[in-house]
Amino acid sequence: MPRIAEARVPAEPSSKLQWEKYRRMLDTATELAEEKEFERVQMHDVAKQAGIAIGTLYRYFPSKTHLFVGVMAREVEDMRSSYRVAADPCQSPQEAVAVLSTRALRALMRRPLLASAMVRSINTARVDTVLDSARVDAAFDDAVLEAARIDTPTEHDEQLLRLLNQQWLGVLQSCLNGHVTQKTAEVDLQAFCRILLRSLSSAVAWRETHSD
Repeated sequence: MPRIAEARVPAEPSSKLQWEKYRRMLDTATELAEEKEFERVQMHDVAKQAGIAIGTLYRYFPSKTHLFVGVMAREVEDMRSSYRVAADPCQSPQEAVAVLSTRALRALMRRPLLASAMVRSINTARVDTVLDSARVDAAFDDAVLEAARIDTPTEHDEQLLRLLNQQWLGVLQSCLNGHVTQKTAEVDLQAFCRILLRSLSSAVAWRETHSD
């Protein structure tokens, strides 16, 4: 079978049946990556275990990178939903973001092989060809903005979001590679949020109303 070009724009599911197949492919990829390293997860194994034709899998995910960036997009969106339930309105914005970042790190470190596959994929994905990479960034930004209680971010807020995104991925990668322990990674994330995110627009406003 000829190799399908990775540069092709992937299809988007539209019907109920297509969405069902789409979710099944993501579910299967997640299950396989929890059990084996990224190099050992094969596209034909994903298709076979999901009960999907290999052509259908490639139609939605032209490469393994596309597939695991799609998995990551869903994971980050789920992270946002779960945090929304547990958010503490009494925390300062930077404390709330620190909690969100730490919870996300812990959740991924419970499944290190899957986390490694997702981080490896998002780090090599081009935004113009792997469209779900933009979903990952958008979901991450939305989760942080919601935790920080920011409805309309300033240009400075958006810069801090980019820095946090880069820091979080870097700390996660260092943790997965064994360069730092998970405890150290969590402390570093919390320090980063406490120091750098003090200048978030909502953090400045929060201090003004809690100065007494």
